[in-house]
Amino acid sequence: MSAFNKIDNIQNNLSRRTFLAGAAAAAAVTALDGAQAQSASVDNIPIIDAHIHLFDGTRPLGAGYMGSPSYRAIFKASLPSMYEPQARPAGIVGAIVVESSGWIDDNLWYLETCRANPIMVGVSGSLNPAQPDFGQYVSRFHKDPLYRAIRSSRFYSADNGKVSLNPNQVANLKLLAQADLALDTANPSMNLMQANVLLADAIPDLRIIMDHLPSFDPTAENQQAYEAVVKEMAARPNIFVKLTEVYHPRLTDKVIVRDYEFLRARLEYLYDAFGEDRVMFGSDYPESYGITTIPDAVGLMKRFFSTKSREAAEKYFWKNSARIYKWIKRADDQPSLG
Repeated sequence: MSAFNKIDNIQNNLSRRTFLAGAAAAAAVTALDGAQAQSASVDNIPIIDAHIHLFDGTRPLGAGYMGSPSYRAIFKASLPSMYEPQARPAGIVGAIVVESSGWIDDNLWYLETCRANPIMVGVSGSLNPAQPDFGQYVSRFHKDPLYRAIRSSRFYSADNGKVSLNPNQVANLKLLAQADLALDTANPSMNLMQANVLLADAIPDLRIIMDHLPSFDPTAENQQAYEAVVKEMAARPNIFVKLTEVYHPRLTDKVIVRDYEFLRARLEYLYDAFGEDRVMFGSDYPESYGITTIPDAVGLMKRFFSTKSREAAEKYFWKNSARIYKWIKRADDQPSLG
């Protein structure tokens, strides 16, 4: 069977799964009582998914990352044509790919793949600020309007709990800010959060994004330190957060907490800390595969924002990502800041 036939089969399988997942999500929403049902404040808001992953393991060189264990056990690729039929029924009209590969050549693959698919509005690519040629690549890639950020999280060292920035990498990341590109950082840890605070002070005009912050599960031992570093991040106006991976396996026992009140309390804490102008939506697909569906991820956050204003919901679901990533509308149904 050819690679293209394999992908066609994958898409057919995903279409059937999407229908079943969408039906289940619709039934779940219908079952909510009047106190829990979504209010008009979240109806018909176009959504930009600011965090998905793309790859193609059927390429001759393969892929360095292939989704969650549940995903890669079944599928060999994650492409816009496979994502779109699952995303559109949930109200998603655009998406940003965040790098899932350290291979420099994959920056070009991301751009070529996204350019051919208008649902993709941006690329957060992979460049290593530890490399001396970092500036050359920034100068080259930032000329493409789809290239909006990079993801890099190893710009610091930690010794006996003391976090310090790497001066050479800070110098390179200043070039990122000068090119008006953002920086994604993941996955949340105490050290990385502390490093983000230091980096925000070192480069105040660099837009720093802390990915998946709700996935950090503080322990009794680090609860106070966690709250302190969240407060420090929130005090830096150039640090933004993705309220993503809300459903996630706990590090201690791999249990996925689905109790809404528990999740709501965590979301409320982070939302109160950072405010309505500094939070973004993302599905983290297909890393989220086997943990939640795209409709469920959207439904959870619509439920949370049903108690907020429509303006706050619009900021979370698309306006903030438009300001932070500065993505450009590519299709008629995609929104624009004007």
